[in-house]
Amino acid sequence: MASLCRSLAYFRSTNSLIWFQKCAKNVRVSSVRWLNLHEYQSKQLMQQYGVAVQRFEVCETASDAAEAAKRLAPGADELVVKAQILAGGRGKGVFNTGYKGGVKVTTNPNDVEEFASAMLGNRLVTKQTKKDGEHVTKVIVTQGFGPPRETYFAILLDREHSGPAVVASPAGGVDIEEVAASTPEKIFTVPVDINIGLTSDQARDLALKLGFHKQTDEAAEQMEKLYKMFIGVDAVQVEINPLGETTDGRVLCYDAKVNFDDNAKFRQQEIFNMEDESGIDPREVTASRHHLNYIGMDGNIGCLVNGAGLAMATMDIIQANGGMPANFLDVGGGVNERQVVEAFGILNSDEQVKSIFVNIFGGIVNCATIANGVTKACREVQVNVPIVVRLQGNNVDEAKQIMRDSGLNIMSEDDMDEAAKKAVQSAGLPAV
Repeated sequence: MASLCRSLAYFRSTNSLIWFQKCAKNVRVSSVRWLNLHEYQSKQLMQQYGVAVQRFEVCETASDAAEAAKRLAPGADELVVKAQILAGGRGKGVFNTGYKGGVKVTTNPNDVEEFASAMLGNRLVTKQTKKDGEHVTKVIVTQGFGPPRETYFAILLDREHSGPAVVASPAGGVDIEEVAASTPEKIFTVPVDINIGLTSDQARDLALKLGFHKQTDEAAEQMEKLYKMFIGVDAVQVEINPLGETTDGRVLCYDAKVNFDDNAKFRQQEIFNMEDESGIDPREVTASRHHLNYIGMDGNIGCLVNGAGLAMATMDIIQANGGMPANFLDVGGGVNERQVVEAFGILNSDEQVKSIFVNIFGGIVNCATIANGVTKACREVQVNVPIVVRLQGNNVDEAKQIMRDSGLNIMSEDDMDEAAKKAVQSAGLPAV
C-alpha cells in the first residue's frame, strides 16, 4: 500500500512496476498481486502468535456494535470504532454521505451505535482508495487506553539486504512517509539474518531506540513474536502503526497491516481464503486468476505488453504521442493464447478504452502465440475499438501472417513510435 515500508518493499522487489505504481499520477489502484488482509484479520493472526492487541469485536450491524461496546467498555479508557476497508487514511476519510472520519473515538459507549450506523453500508473515500471509495460492510469496536506513546514498527522483505529487514521509528501514529521526509534520522533500518532471525539483542536495541526504556523487555518480546509471525505466515510485510505504550505501561499493537506473496498460497491456504475481493478492482481479480499483472488507470489507450520494462516504455511513448494509458497489463513471458484472450476481455470491459495497443517483444514469448490470441480475442470478445499490434522477435513473420490471414481489421506496425501514433489517432485523439 501507501506506507513507507510497503513502498520500499514493492520498489525493491518488483522494480519498475512498483516505481510506476508509486509515481504515476493517474493510478487508480495501489496493489496488484499481494494478498491484503483487513485490520481485524491481521489482529486475529497476531493473537494466534501471542502478540498483544487491544480487545476488539467485529460487527456488521450498528446494533451489534452497540452490544460490543457494552462488553468492551469495562476496563477501557475509551472505545474506538474503525471502518474496515483495504486502504489507509481512514481517520481522515470522508464517506459518500458527507460523514467525516472512518475512525471514531469516544468515552461514551452510547455513541458507538451512531458511529457504526454512519459507517456501515456506505462508501469511504480516502487518499488511498478509488475515487468512489470502498464499501464498508464491517467495523471493529476496540478498547482504547488513553493517548498512548506511539511508535512505528514494521518487518518487510528487502532486496537491498537480501532478506528481511526491520523498519522502525519512535515517531509512530502518523504517516511514516512524512517522518521519512521531514526527520529521516528518526527512521531505523535493521537487516535480519534469515537463518538466525531477529535476535533478542537486536530486539532490545530497537526497543530502546523507540523509547521503551521501562518496558524494554516487553517491547522486545512483542517484536520477536511479530518476527515469528512474519516467518510463520510467509508474509512480505508486517506493519504496526502504532506500536504503543499505554498510560499504565503496557505495550500493545494498536493497528496492523499484513501482506503476503501469492507464492505462499499453496501452504497458507487458510489465510488466503480470508481474502476480501469486494474492495479490489474486479479487473485485477480477473487478471490475477489468469496469472496476468494488471493495474487500472484513468487513460484511454488499452495496453497489452510483455515485461514490466517494455510496459513502462509503452506508457511513456503513448503519452509522448498525446494519449494516456488506460492500464498496465503485463502478460509475462509464459503467456498462452487463452491468457491473451482473457487480457483482451479485461481491456474491453473498460469503457474508457478507445483503442488497444499490443506491444510485444518476442524473446521468451512466441509472437505467433500472441497473434493467435489476438485473433481469437477479436472473435470471442467482440472487441469494438481499433487494435494496433506491434510485434518484434521470436517467430514474428509467422505471427504477421496469422493476422493477415485472419481477415480482421488489425493494424500492424513494426516501429514502436509509429504504432503508438496509430493507437492515439485511432482513438480519436490528436497526435502530438
